[in-house]
Amino acid sequence: MSITPERKVEVIREYASREGDTGSPEVQVAILSERINNLTEHLKAHQKDFASRRGLLMMVGQRRRLLDYVKRNDAARYQQLIAKLGLRR
Repeated sequence: MSITPERKVEVIREYASREGDTGSPEVQVAILSERINNLTEHLKAHQKDFASRRGLLMMVGQRRRLLDYVKRNDAARYQQLIAKLGLRR
C-alpha cells in the first residue's frame, strides 16, 4: 500500500532538480502520485476500506494544491511535470 524506500529513492532521483533535492514541489508531487497509484490498486481489491479511501482523497487534495502552486509560479514547469507524470489538466 505504501511506497518502498527503494522506489522512493528512484522517484526522488528522477524528479530532483539537483543533488539532494527532496522537498521541491516536483518531487513531492511525484511521490504523492506514486502513493496514490498504489492506494488506488489497494482499493480496487478492498472496496469497503473507507479509512484508506479517506487517506487517498486527502493525498489527491494535497497533490492538487502542490500542482496549483507550481502552476501559479511557473506554468512551463507545471506543463512539463503533468506531462511527465501523465496527469490530466
